[in-house]
Amino acid sequence: MKPLWFLGMNRTGVVREIAGGRGVRKRLTGMGFIEGVTVRIIKNDNYGPLIVSLGEGRLVLGQGVANKIMVEEVG
Repeated sequence: MKPLWFLGMNRTGVVREIAGGRGVRKRLTGMGFIEGVTVRIIKNDNYGPLIVSLGEGRLVLGQGVANKIMVEEVG
C-alpha cells in the first residue's frame, strides 16, 4: 500500500484505507473514497493539485489529503 499521491499519471489503485481523524475520514468517504473503490490518476505533476477519476466523476485533491488515502496499485 502507498498514499494516492505516489501513483503516477494514468495509474490505477484500489482504496484500502483512509488514514487520519474522524473528520477527514468522514469527508473523504462522503466524496466516494471508500474501501474497495477504484481510482485513476488523471494528473499528478508532483506539485499542485492531484486530479483523480472516481466513478463517473473527477475530483481535485491537495497533497495533504491525497497522502491520507492509502491505495494498492493495480495497473
